[in-house]
Amino acid sequence: MKNQLKKLAKYGVCILGFAAFLLLGGCGEKKDPLEKIKDLEFTVLADENVPEELKAVIEEKKSAPFKVTYQDNGFLYICVGYGEQVSGGYSIAVNALYLTENAIYADTTLLGSDPADPAAGKKNTPSCPYIVIKTEFIDKPVVFN
Repeated sequence: MKNQLKKLAKYGVCILGFAAFLLLGGCGEKKDPLEKIKDLEFTVLADENVPEELKAVIEEKKSAPFKVTYQDNGFLYICVGYGEQVSGGYSIAVNALYLTENAIYADTTLLGSDPADPAAGKKNTPSCPYIVIKTEFIDKPVVFN
């Protein structure tokens, strides 16, 4: 009977040790999939530098708000349009462009026209402001903020 108790105690200790290992193994630091890994380098393109195929898509969509991505020659183009505005002189700021574990996050803001800007003088001329951001191609979805 003593031998059976010793064997049972050994198995009990082994089972407890294995259970503790499993519990502690699950306590590792989990990475937040929304946590920024790094900021991405980018260029805001002038109209003449936008690929022709992408220009055609933008032209079709620019009268309404839109969000488009386009990939070409190892680059990713991220486009955000704000639809038709009542006047000209608007600009768009890129607040952030960064990579997370699961996606690329792009955050832009439409800035109102500056009364001191000569382009803002076209108050009665509607405009369709948009921005085209060029960055390295990364095979992840783009989330627009």
